Amino acid sequence: MERILEPEVMDDPEQALVYAQADFEQENQGFVDRFREYFPEFTEGHILDLGCGPGDIPLRFARALPSCRITGVDASEPMVRLAEEAVQEAGLSSRITFRCERFQDLAGVSTVDAAISNSLLHHVPNPLQFWHKLRLAVKPGSPVLVMDLFRPASPEEAQAIVDRYASGAPDILRRDFYNSLLAAFTEDEIGSQLARMNLTRLLIDVIDDRHWVVSGIIH
Repeated sequence: MERILEPEVMDDPEQALVYAQADFEQENQGFVDRFREYFPEFTEGHILDLGCGPGDIPLRFARALPSCRITGVDASEPMVRLAEEAVQEAGLSSRITFRCERFQDLAGVSTVDAAISNSLLHHVPNPLQFWHKLRLAVKPGSPVLVMDLFRPASPEEAQAIVDRYASGAPDILRRDFYNSLLAAFTEDEIGSQLARMNLTRLLIDVIDDRHWVVSGIIH
């Protein structure tokens, strides 16, 4: 099945709110736990989150790593507003900041100590832009962790995954999940992207029936 692009930015306020209210506890906490498992020596520094959405992952990182500060970047104004509200409510505004801009236009963060991204890449028309910016954003020797969906073999398989994991979800979320699966990349495509960007030291791991993870140290 060929990749079918979806909108790059989730800028509908209703869409952002539904996404913020959805239960991603297992995926998001698993993402944080995986970072701590892969990089146990990383306990302090500046973390960049590309495609931070409504801020749940930055909040989880701030609580798990109390000596870290996090900058979240997202191009969606409704998402960033929700993220700022959540961080203010949590009393963590001194350690978590947000920037509402496209990651492609991001400047001035070339000294971060780690970079993370969850579920951004499938929104990106040109994935090489993502890997290029990721490499530029971190200091040499910095850990990176990227997670996203992978594209099923057919639309029918994509719909079966939606039915399996989001049967009781709002229609907007089910629609977006389906479209995201169609817009995602295969493991082979990710491997090809890393090779083209000279990032072959990063490891690809398929962690379940719908997610891949890329991790390692940027040199």
